[in-house]
Parts: sequence; C-alpha cells; structure tokens
Amino acid sequence: MAQVSINSDLGEWGLSTDSGERARLLQSPSVDIAPKSEGEAPPGGLGRGTTSTLGAIFIVVNACLGAGLLNFPAAFSTAGGVAAGITLQMAMLVFIISGLVILAYCSQASNERTYQEVVWAVCGKLTGVLCEVAIATYTFGTCIAFLIIIGDQQDKIIAVMAKEPEGAGGSPWYTDRKFTISLTAFLFILPLSIPREIGFQKYASFLSVVGTWYVTAIIIIKYIWPDKEMTPADILNRPASWIAVFNAMPTICFGFQCHVSSVPVFNSMQQPEVKTWGGVVTAAMVIALAVYMGTGICGFLTFGAAVDPDVLLSYPSEDMAVAVARAFIILSVLTSYPILHFCGRAVVEGLWLRYQGMPVEEDVGRERRRRVLQTLVWFLLTLLLALFIPDIGKVISVIGGLAACFIFVFPGLCLIQAKLSEMEEVKPASRFLLVINY
Repeated sequence: MAQVSINSDLGEWGLSTDSGERARLLQSPSVDIAPKSEGEAPPGGLGRGTTSTLGAIFIVVNACLGAGLLNFPAAFSTAGGVAAGITLQMAMLVFIISGLVILAYCSQASNERTYQEVVWAVCGKLTGVLCEVAIATYTFGTCIAFLIIIGDQQDKIIAVMAKEPEGAGGSPWYTDRKFTISLTAFLFILPLSIPREIGFQKYASFLSVVGTWYVTAIIIIKYIWPDKEMTPADILNRPASWIAVFNAMPTICFGFQCHVSSVPVFNSMQQPEVKTWGGVVTAAMVIALAVYMGTGICGFLTFGAAVDPDVLLSYPSEDMAVAVARAFIILSVLTSYPILHFCGRAVVEGLWLRYQGMPVEEDVGRERRRRVLQTLVWFLLTLLLALFIPDIGKVISVIGGLAACFIFVFPGLCLIQAKLSEMEEVKPASRFLLVINY
C-alpha cells in the first residue's frame, strides 16, 4: 500500500538516539485507504523488525522523556504535595501501561503499523480523521511550548551575560524576549524544519538526551545541597480539593505521552508479541517514573508552593550549573521542534492528499512547494502564538488534554471496537454449530 513515510527503513532501529529514528515514531498516514488483504505482508518485507527488547525499552524511554519534566515540580504543587503527586502518578501509570498494551494488541490484530492507522482500521474513518487532527494539533501546541521554553531560558542566560536583573527597565532592544525568541527561531529552527528528511540531526539529538538527564541530576543535587539563598515557600501536605488533584493530570499526561510513538516501536521489534511488549513498556514506564518523580519531588521540596511552572526559572540566574542545564534544554528544544513539526506536517500532508485524492507519486516540484508553504505557515503561527502566550502552564494544560486522548480515549475506543468485532465473529460460528447439532 502506498505510503508517505518518515524515514521508513526499519533496518536502522536499535539502541540509538538518532533523530531519524525518533521521527519514524510518528509516520504519516496512508493515503491509499484501501484495506490490506489478510495475507499481505507488513511494509518493509519481513514481518519482524530488528529492534531488541533492550533497544525497545530505550526508545520508549527516549520518546517519553523530554522538556515536559520541567513542569513536574509545579504539578506536585498543584496536586497538593508529594503524597498526592505520587499517588496520582502511580494510579495513572496503570492506565498508561494498559493503553500501550491495548495499542499493541490492536496493531497486531489489524496488521497496521502506526497509531493513526490502527485507529483508522479498528474504529473507522471518522475516528481515524479525528485522531489525525488531534495528532496535528498536539504537535502544533508542543511546538508553541518549545518556543516559550526557549524564551524562558534565554531570559535567564541574558540576565547573567548583561549583569542586570531580569525585567529591568531600560534594557537594550536586542535583549527583549520577543526579539531573542524570533532571532533564535529564524536562525536555527526554520532552516532545520524545511528539509524533507531530518536524519542529519542525530548528533544534536544525542546531546539533547544527555541534557535531559543532566537537568534531572541538577535538580536532585540542588535539593540535597541547596544554595543559601534558596529557601522553600510553604510545603503543601494535602490537596486543597479533588479538583486541584485533577488539575495536575494534563502535565502528567504530557510527560508520559509516548503512545503515538509506541505502535511503530512495537512493530520494529524482533519479537513483536503483546506479552513481550507488556514487559517492555512496564520497564520503560518505571524508568520514566523514576526520572519524573525525582524531578518533581526534589523540585517541589526545594521551592514549595512558589515553584514556577518551568522549574529552572526558580533557580538564580547566576548559578552556573543551572545555566548549563538551561543551555541543554535550549539545545533539546531546538532539535525537538523540527522533529515534532516534521511529524505534524506529515499528518497534514496525508490528510490533504487523501482529501484531494492525489497520488503519492507526484512530481518533486509540487511536493517541494507545498512542503515549504506548510513549513512557513506552521512556523510563523507557532512563533506568533509563543510571543503572545508567555505562560507555558496554559499551553501545557491544553496539549496535556490532547495527550490524555492519546493515552485513554483512543486506546479505549480501539479496545471496545476490537472486542465488539470478536463478538460479531463468534456469533455466526455459534449459530452454525447450533444448526449442525439440530
């Protein structure tokens, strides 16, 4: 079946931080909507991939962890303290792992290899289109969050370099937040977003993974050996209300959302079996839980209820170890934005081609013009929204809600439809046996 795929060669899957590998996790949808025949082999020839169990664990952890960890201390504060935050995460983890296993089961049953294709095959056209729109919206919102993170970290770094407090009046025009975000975006993000393939970012992506772990280590170390000027505000011991607990859910969903990535990872395994996959995702989620809990608990206990939505903003600008963490986060975001845009653009492209009934095999010139236009519109809209929405907490609350759909709603619908289909298959067989016995 004809597909527009993102680095669809599965031969390179394994223990790697290659950005092309990360982009493969969100392949574009099939334009040809004709169903696969039952005997048709999966794309790529052999039915089995090359990813080992250990490699699959690493890829899922890599897809799960990211800039979202900066918001976990604030999530603990919103939930009402350490006990409430841990309880909420542990309860949600059961459903998070269950959703990942359900998606693997439905992928195996439907013989589809990406999240949106599984939803299309199991739940039908309408739900499939809604899923693709949700993926495009999610990646769009995440790109906005990334630009806001760049602005937050640059404000702190510039304050140190200019040797003046942040927000001080009379600052030079070139230190203005809107100017620095725009300059960074045009110089780095836009050129990285236009190419058709993004495998060349593998070295920068490796540094971004290292940076994520460095940020967690710094937050834990700063809690164990705090600076004298860092005194925590009130430490909450219980939630103000049940609503406050649920208000922390979008951040947790945003952090643990790797479900869209999970289906291609499952199909790339050497042994794509649901039982093996259950062990993979359980191990991966436990590792991610340890990182998020370490960041959330230590960041919250360091600053208490006064912690910022972006925990690095709570630390002094002059702290060099934290400044390195800010630089790592900026690097991580600079490489992650093109990957997320690449995935969102692929979904939009697939929707457009399907709507127009256009074949994938078209002339290169038309594809290039459409790709450049889509990239420019996407880039300019996310930049404008990031400039005028300075609070990352508001963006996280929206895209965290979409992440909840990928974790709970779509896997739940797939499970219901799959079980209904099984029941429909069993009923005719039962009637046939009754007729024979009669």
